[in-house]
Amino acid sequence: MNTNQIRGVETMQACGLIVEYNPFHNGHAYHIQASKEASGADCMIAVMSGSFLQRGEPAIIDKFHRAKAALQAGVDIVVELPYLYAVQSSDLFARGSVHTLSELGVSSICFGSESGDISHFTTGYDVWNKNQSTYQTALQENMARGLAFPEASRLASGAIGLTTGGMDLAKPNNILGFSYVKTILDDQLPIDPLTVGRLDSDYHDKSITGTIASATSIRNELIKNEYISETANRSLPGETADQLQKYKQKATIWHRWEHYFHLVHYRVMTMTEAELAAIHGMDEGLEYRIKKTAHNAASFRDWLNSIKTKRYTWTRLQRTFTHILTNTKKTDVARIQHIPSVPYVRLLGMTESGRAYLNNWKKDMGVPLLSTLARQTDPMSAIEEKASHAYYSILPAEKKRAFHHQELEPPIMV
Repeated sequence: MNTNQIRGVETMQACGLIVEYNPFHNGHAYHIQASKEASGADCMIAVMSGSFLQRGEPAIIDKFHRAKAALQAGVDIVVELPYLYAVQSSDLFARGSVHTLSELGVSSICFGSESGDISHFTTGYDVWNKNQSTYQTALQENMARGLAFPEASRLASGAIGLTTGGMDLAKPNNILGFSYVKTILDDQLPIDPLTVGRLDSDYHDKSITGTIASATSIRNELIKNEYISETANRSLPGETADQLQKYKQKATIWHRWEHYFHLVHYRVMTMTEAELAAIHGMDEGLEYRIKKTAHNAASFRDWLNSIKTKRYTWTRLQRTFTHILTNTKKTDVARIQHIPSVPYVRLLGMTESGRAYLNNWKKDMGVPLLSTLARQTDPMSAIEEKASHAYYSILPAEKKRAFHHQELEPPIMV
């Protein structure tokens, strides 16, 4: 059933996309078009991670340039996924994303997956519900063996038959997709989950082999050369190449973790173990290991390699270091664990079609639609501001001021 009909609003049909666009590439352009065809929607709404991403990485270019590339390539509305949801494991990431899109009245959400068959996910949800006790027992046993949560969860999912065929929870896109479907069905949201199959490249591919490439391989190519090579250019729409070049001209860099090494190293060296222990993601004595290895760390990669174990995965460590950088505490995240929805929706940009949709829908939203975070008092907006300051902190002072000013400007119009 259409959410718009439920709330009594006559408006266009909208389809939601959960994205990072780091950077926007040809595979994303295909996903937009395929999602539009699968949903029959008139308006495509993307909820996009902001300065820092789900796997605990800084975005290669800022959210405004990424949003503009998406708007020029077929998205009608881009809103920001708040930091507290964005830099999280799949379940909390999914909750923030799905509820943001629900507040915007989408009738469907379409995500990419290995199989492209939504029945695998809905059937998998039924299996999941019927076998929770078996899953939890296997999960605890695997964790007790010293395995990291992702691997422990994968093996526990296998114990109930969720790591084979079209519902293989060893695949990153399937893990996220399953979390979206769980959120929709657990919270009984009037949203149809849809999926389209990925084309060609694998999520973790590290090299570009054609016009459809993974974001990982594109970032590797860009950072290796420090310019848009012909190889990278083949995998990017013209709008993305343009925004990448414009951002680098303004900021002088494309962001990567090594740029932040000196900052996070200083934070760790000047914090006590008790202060580190209060940071979100700091569990099982990780603060001691981070503190101990800090003395000999010569680079960010070197540091993480010295900490990484079976239990402490690279992704988990990156997320934790992001929270150290932004001073995000366990108490900050605890506040959002049990709230029924998101506290606000922050609009980054829209097309004329997107504006028409919002003009019809925004009066029926259950939370505020914000065009800027200026003068906001919600604790989540204060954390968003900290994340933005951390992201731009590596730039020269005059450039930092210019980019921070964007936070006060109206949304992008394309």
